[in-house]
Amino acid sequence: MKLDAEKRLAVLAGVIVLLDQLTKALVLQTLTYGHDEKVIIHGFFKFVHWGNTGAAWSMFHGNNELLAIVSLIALLVLFLYRRHFDTRTVVGQISLGLIFGGIIGNLIDRLFRNHVIDFIYFYLQQRGGREVGFPAFNIADMAICSGVGLLFILSWKQDSQSSPALAKEGT
Repeated sequence: MKLDAEKRLAVLAGVIVLLDQLTKALVLQTLTYGHDEKVIIHGFFKFVHWGNTGAAWSMFHGNNELLAIVSLIALLVLFLYRRHFDTRTVVGQISLGLIFGGIIGNLIDRLFRNHVIDFIYFYLQQRGGREVGFPAFNIADMAICSGVGLLFILSWKQDSQSSPALAKEGT
C-alpha cells in the first residue's frame, strides 16, 4: 500500500500520539505522581512520574494554559504552511509527522491533565548520592525534537546543494 504525502504525515502523527498516550497511561497506572520511580540502569536511567506545566526544561513553569494556546497556534500554523517544509520528500513528511504527533500528544496532556506527563529520566549518580540529570521527557518530546532535527538537516542539505549552483551563477 503506497501512502501519499498527506496520509504518511497523518499516519505517523497518529502513531506518535498513540504511543505517547499509551506510555503515559502506563505511567499513570504504575507510578505514583512525584514519588515512585523504576530504576532501569542504576546511576543512569529510570522511569519517573513527573508533571510539567511549563515548556522544555520547565521553562515558563506554571503557564500550562498559555502553552496550550501556543501549541494550538503552532499546530495550526505548521499545518497551514506545511508545504513550505519540503513535504515532497519522505524525510520532510516524517519530520512534520513527528512534530504534529508530538505537539498533539503533549497538548492532550495540557488540556485533560493540566500538565504534561514526563517519565523518561537520564541521570548520573555522583559520589555522595546526589543525582545530576537531564530533564525528564516523554515520547511526544522525543518526536518533536527528532522532527525539528530532521527539518534542520533537510534545510542544511538543501542549502549545501544550492550553494554550488549559486557560486557558478555569480561567476
